[in-house]
Amino acid sequence: MEVERISRWSWTCLLTLCLGFVMPTTLAGQSTLQEVPTSVEPHSSWDEAILYFVIVDRFADGDSSNNVKVDPNDKGAFHGGDLKGLTEQLDELADLGVTALWITPVVKNIDGFVTGAGFPDWAYHGYWADDFNSLDPRFGSEQDLKALVDAAHQRGIAVLLDIVYNHAGYGAQYVTDPKTRAWLRTENAGTCGTDDITSCLAGLPDFKTELPEVADYLLEAHLGLAERVGLDGFRLDTVKHVTHEFWQKHRGAVEESLGEDFFLVGEVWGGDAPSLDPWFEGDEMDAGFDFGFQGSTLAFLQGRGRAVAFNRYLEKRHEVREGYYLAHYLSSHDVQGALSLVDGDIETFTLAALLQFTNPGIPVIYYGEEVGRKGGDWPENRSDMPWGERDILPGKGEPRNEALREDYKRLISIRRAHPALWRGSHTGLLFEQDLLVFQRTDEATGDVVIVAVNRGQEPATASLEVPAAWAEKTINDVWNQESIGVATSPMEVTVAGRAARILTVE
Repeated sequence: MEVERISRWSWTCLLTLCLGFVMPTTLAGQSTLQEVPTSVEPHSSWDEAILYFVIVDRFADGDSSNNVKVDPNDKGAFHGGDLKGLTEQLDELADLGVTALWITPVVKNIDGFVTGAGFPDWAYHGYWADDFNSLDPRFGSEQDLKALVDAAHQRGIAVLLDIVYNHAGYGAQYVTDPKTRAWLRTENAGTCGTDDITSCLAGLPDFKTELPEVADYLLEAHLGLAERVGLDGFRLDTVKHVTHEFWQKHRGAVEESLGEDFFLVGEVWGGDAPSLDPWFEGDEMDAGFDFGFQGSTLAFLQGRGRAVAFNRYLEKRHEVREGYYLAHYLSSHDVQGALSLVDGDIETFTLAALLQFTNPGIPVIYYGEEVGRKGGDWPENRSDMPWGERDILPGKGEPRNEALREDYKRLISIRRAHPALWRGSHTGLLFEQDLLVFQRTDEATGDVVIVAVNRGQEPATASLEVPAAWAEKTINDVWNQESIGVATSPMEVTVAGRAARILTVE
């Protein structure tokens, strides 16, 4: 009996993993072929993760019945993206190699708009909550969120939900309801302070999270939703505007309700390893966003500053507390997109992506940048996901750079194949004018990778000592898919202008 069970399991796995379909048996004893979703090998730890960030409203519209006051041509309006649409396009992410999905908040947001930006600005982004105990019907239902999480898990993708503890939306019911009015500091009441904790960020009503009843209400709402739908983690908004005492209480409640593996990544504006450490020291979150990576990387690639200085920056990124992570990005919803900052230069942008995926931390892909969504300054950095000729709204007809997407797939594949790239040590090997060469080494596996980036227009050659682990082995450039030959010292490596090499051995 046991042999029969194993045999059936093996046959099913062969069909699923190798052929891409399963054969369910019908009541009549006949079989029908059923396609299975594209899947990705789940990350083994969060430093191996590939995180993809989506503004739900700007990605894909899967249910036109919930489109209320939608206008894709209005930069401040809802564009119609929803949870069903995102669920329908999960294969797009799994095929790319994404192992974790971060989505903007989906709780019920305020119904109206504000005009402080000079145009009607709606809560399409999800950060202006009106009711933390219900989902916004413009994004979908709680059942839709659970369906997204289940479908993502089926593909090997973890799901992080963006949540806000610091503030409610402009004019939210919490401000007008006599039962909750005292929970918030507001500009109208003149109760906003001047420090990070008591100020009303951008004029938004500020929750007094130091009050036990407020903290308990917010914790119950967010953690309850996470437990019901099976989330894998939270992205924590505006972390420095809430006390350390609250975040410590939050961690304890998370571990009690959701388990020790529930992942917390926080936004501390301007964050880097030193400035994030107070939250790591108290184990208040597992990771924080590295705000300096975009600017430092683009400055190097555009010729601002010396290669040796950029190498020192890459070394300093390793000074994060052990067991905690930096999440580094090239673009986000709060800053101008990298492709826009380099004036649409795909060569420079690709080199930036290469540096992102060959350095430690959790690389964050901002939706659409992998297909060339330019993403200018706000609000253009929140434009629609480009879908080309595919019949997907709201970004149908927006051009896609499929060659760039293939580059991203290759970079992700290379990164995941080499532990040295996501957890190894950093050794600078050469910094001559426009050429930067560094070595990544993972002691646990003996994996060694050498990365060479030439920001100049002309070819550059480096003479390098061959790592001991490479002796008499064939060196491959896995980025350009070239064989370099058998390793001998010194090793001459030539990098074309505006190009890079990623070297490893068979």
